[in-house]
Amino acid sequence: MTRPSRTRRRPGSALPGPAVRTAAVALALIASLGAGACVPQPAGPTDTGATTGPAPSATWQSEMLASINARRAAAGVAPLRACASLDRAAAAHSADQAAHEHMSHAGSNGSNAGQRITAAGYLGWRAWAENVAAGYPSVASVMNGWMNSSGHRANLLSASYEHVGVGLAHSASGTPYWTQNFGRSGTC
Repeated sequence: MTRPSRTRRRPGSALPGPAVRTAAVALALIASLGAGACVPQPAGPTDTGATTGPAPSATWQSEMLASINARRAAAGVAPLRACASLDRAAAAHSADQAAHEHMSHAGSNGSNAGQRITAAGYLGWRAWAENVAAGYPSVASVMNGWMNSSGHRANLLSASYEHVGVGLAHSASGTPYWTQNFGRSGTC
């Protein structure tokens, strides 16, 4: 199973070069191991014989939005509103990850979440963040994984965001790929 991952960017921030990204990833890994901040992995998948998982539906999206906002309410943070353009970006990124069976914040074309949310119509944004994860079989399990990771939890509970979009796609082997895109001041 793959750990969740998250990123945050401000407008105008440049993506670091490969050497800087590699060093940053190595430092983050070392820091998280030293701090005991490893994200728990989901239990191994159950073989149902299916090659793909269930198609995304409004049911799982509603469940995820309710879970996000319940956790925000418990932390005293205003609820997020569902955003169609962020949903499109999240769904497309989950589908891209599933098609390549590779979890990453970078799209297979090298795009970052800021580029993807803009391309999906989330225009005029002032801030964004992204959580991705793979291998978690349900909304409850992926939300627990993200909430048990300080960076993902920070994205989920940040008062800096007002909108959220969610995506889920299954690879040919059945692995679920999850994406959450958070934004502020963009067009939904």
